[in-house]
Amino acid sequence: MATNERTFVQSVWDFFCSLKLTLFLLISLALTSIIGTILPQLPLPPEYIAETSKTQLELFTKLGFYDMYHSWWFMGLLCIFSTNLISCSIKRLPHVFKFISEPTLVLGESTRKSFSQKKEITFSAPLEKAKEHLAEFLGKEFSTPVITEHNGELHLFSQKSAWCRLGVYVVHSSILVIFVGAIIGLLLGFKGYVNIPEGQSVSKITSRAGNEIELGYSLRLEQFTVEKYKTGAPKEFKSILTVLENGKPVPDYTNARVIVNDPLTYKGITFYQSSYGQATEGSEHFFSATPRGGTTEKFTITEGGGATFKDGTTFKLLESSQDVSQFMPGFSGPAARVEVTFKGKSPQTFVVLKNYPELNAQRGDDITFGYDGTNARMYTGLQVAKDPGVEIVWLGCTLMVVGLYIAFFMSHKRIWVVLTKGQARMYGNASKNQAAFGIQFDELAEKLTNLKI
Repeated sequence: MATNERTFVQSVWDFFCSLKLTLFLLISLALTSIIGTILPQLPLPPEYIAETSKTQLELFTKLGFYDMYHSWWFMGLLCIFSTNLISCSIKRLPHVFKFISEPTLVLGESTRKSFSQKKEITFSAPLEKAKEHLAEFLGKEFSTPVITEHNGELHLFSQKSAWCRLGVYVVHSSILVIFVGAIIGLLLGFKGYVNIPEGQSVSKITSRAGNEIELGYSLRLEQFTVEKYKTGAPKEFKSILTVLENGKPVPDYTNARVIVNDPLTYKGITFYQSSYGQATEGSEHFFSATPRGGTTEKFTITEGGGATFKDGTTFKLLESSQDVSQFMPGFSGPAARVEVTFKGKSPQTFVVLKNYPELNAQRGDDITFGYDGTNARMYTGLQVAKDPGVEIVWLGCTLMVVGLYIAFFMSHKRIWVVLTKGQARMYGNASKNQAAFGIQFDELAEKLTNLKI
């Protein structure tokens, strides 16, 4: 019974140490990431919901495809991959430590034949004096040697950058640190959005899943401005925000400017400038109506509202904008798109412009309508993110850069010198970049040849 249990444990251990498992997990993570790129993530756009069948929406929601990076199976893949990395490191690290801490100090005859970098040098000095000269030479030109006597021979061993063999494990550790930071961000952080009209404050935001999240303080939009190109396209939009604690402005966060790529961060929550628009709630729009040959009449309606005139003409406001270029390229200024039904005629939809009253009159209708603007304020759209694991992720990225540099650009270099009476045989080896080490070895051999011993 004990044997079966040990065999089962060993099988599980071998499974998690398997390179095949590593490749499978890497491919799986790559493929599942494609799902998160192709499919929209929460919150789902209304047009996507309208175009997708109910069955597909329910299935993909249960599978977590619309919130993939928070799904149980994606987190499970990360945990299994982390276990795989830790297991592989535990299995191989002792061998590497032993290789570094207990190097081969004595070269056997068979091992010497396997070296491509070797050089034979003759000398006339006594063996002890030659040993002292060679030890001093290696210490100055390479590294201080370890001297071992074996079968009448003296073996001098020097090595440089032996610890660079741990570079790959620094990379492994960096991946684990990044995973830890990402999981902390996924579990304890959030992403959401909020719209704030000018002059108003908010203390809650809406998460991507549609839940309300308390900020713990208030955020007030003091002013919103849009700078535009001559073509009417937005050049820069800017929010002036104030953070309020217990209803009072926080000194260092009063009238803080937020623009694209220049966010505001307070108590670990970051606000990014995302969008803007004209607030419609409670706003009024001002129009004029001039009957042919009659007196102009002023009237006020709200967004989506309408009016009916004495002759039976109905007027309805469909939408408005502070910039007519979205309706009519080449024009500028406030405008409104309206629907008018003259008595006995079919409904007509057209744009009424504030800055171009002559265009309104050119229609030749029984009643000429004009647009005098609105008291509606602008709102700013902010993306909100809290990621308590971001500093850990940056630490992992730094470790990865260091580990990759060590693993790819540093080399463990070793030199042995075997001394017998009147003869020194030098051997060399490097863990990588043998060509560069060969040049260094030849330079050392030449210096050693010119050394008077």
